Amino acid sequence: MSNEENKKSSGNGPKIIIALILAVLAVGGYYGLKLYKTYFAPNTTGKEKYLYVRTGYKIDDLYKEIRFRDLLTDISSFTAAAEKMGLPGALKPGRYKLLIGMNNRRIINMLKAGNQDPVMLKFQNIRKKENFAAFLSRNLEPDSLTFINLLDSAALIEKYGFTKDNSYVMFIPNTYEMYWNISAPDFFERMHDEYIKFWNTERKQKAVALNLTPVQVSILASIVDAEALYDKEMPIIAGLYLNRLNKGILLQADPTVIYANDDFTVKRVTNALLGVQSPYNTYKYAGLPPGPIMMPSINAIDAVLNRDDNDYIYMCAKEDFSGYHNFAITVQDHERNAKKYRDALNKRNIYK
Repeated sequence: MSNEENKKSSGNGPKIIIALILAVLAVGGYYGLKLYKTYFAPNTTGKEKYLYVRTGYKIDDLYKEIRFRDLLTDISSFTAAAEKMGLPGALKPGRYKLLIGMNNRRIINMLKAGNQDPVMLKFQNIRKKENFAAFLSRNLEPDSLTFINLLDSAALIEKYGFTKDNSYVMFIPNTYEMYWNISAPDFFERMHDEYIKFWNTERKQKAVALNLTPVQVSILASIVDAEALYDKEMPIIAGLYLNRLNKGILLQADPTVIYANDDFTVKRVTNALLGVQSPYNTYKYAGLPPGPIMMPSINAIDAVLNRDDNDYIYMCAKEDFSGYHNFAITVQDHERNAKKYRDALNKRNIYK
């Protein structure tokens, strides 16, 4: 081989090495980029805050949910990572918080570990059991029918010592932390535990002093809650109704008549409404109704337990429509107060 050929051969060597290095770098870069996109690249769209994985979901159900709600920027990279990381056999139901910038690896590990974000369930002043069941279904996994069926389940109600009419008093309005996928029976068990905690020794003793059971206190509290626009009037109203109960006088509480007629748009209780045949009509039936007319607040329950010691027998909304009431001991004073309120209604053309 001539010197010239040797020079060409030796000159090609570095070029080949450089080409090989570039090829290795290109292949490494390709696979490195693919690895990065599959596991480590940010992949949330930020369009929704939570990913909901329902009980019984299979991996294909999860993929459909993600596509339908447009939760991820690149669903194909997620499915590839999910398969390689064993998510199909380890998917756990729950409510999972999706943060901006989360990558597939972090999301998959979260789903496999079941690291869900708890629900802060806050409820109060919900009128009827049906409304409560609907509220629960909007915030927890079970549907409203599941909740209402359990609310009306004789077996469940008897287990906790309630009846179909009064079981609603078991739910003490507050804020509770729980997981979204809690089962309906477990939810009721939790609420019963909270009910037992709420009715501590002090509250029970106060109920006994009033000659009432905790259930009866809550039923009366529901009427007080419906009557009082302002919490500071609650103990006064509670005292008035307890006076009527103790004297054997019909409660004649307008909110119970409205409840019995199932028309919550009523502003004026008329004689036609008073004629409704219902055990909730306290103008017809003596004592407390068989169940609450709404979910009583803690303030209303404690207002009954700490009633104002007064001699009032009558009450009527004030004619200034302030939401406060005029209270009276005698029927004559009450009739004067009632006339002022009726005249004010007539002046405003409110007849129902």
